[in-house]
Order: sequence, then structure tokens, then C-alpha cells
Amino acid sequence: MINEKRLAAHEALDLHEIINFKTLGLAKSKLMQGLVFDQELRQLMEKDVQQTQQAIAQLQAVYAESPFEAPVPEFRPTPILN
Repeated sequence: MINEKRLAAHEALDLHEIINFKTLGLAKSKLMQGLVFDQELRQLMEKDVQQTQQAIAQLQAVYAESPFEAPVPEFRPTPILN
């Protein structure tokens, strides 16, 4: 009997959503640090950034056990820059 640790498809999708949410929060925290002048608040925000980076790395390790891979399209759309 093989004891394989895999995520169900719905679990992988939920985890993907959580990683996206944490990534957006991380970006917001990093951007807001430039607007904060209180040192104590800035230190709290930096601590939050570090903890969020660690959490994302841990979640990505779990996500690696998902049962599928999303196909990468051969032709990607051209981004609108203006």
C-alpha cells in the first residue's frame, strides 16, 4: 500500500485562493510601509511582511502536492500597457 499525501482538487483550489490572498496582502503591506512615518508601526508592518513571506513559502510547499498542474497556454495575450 502506497501512502501518498495528495490534495483533493477542491483543496488545491482553496489553497490557491489563500496563496493569492496572502500575496496581495503582502504587496499591500510592502507598499504601505513607504507611507508610514511612525517607527513602531513600521516595525510591526515589517514583521508582518516577514511572517507572511514565511507563510506563503509554507503554503506553496503544500500546494506542490496538488493533484494537477494548470496548463500554460502556448500563446499568451498581449498585455495592454496604455
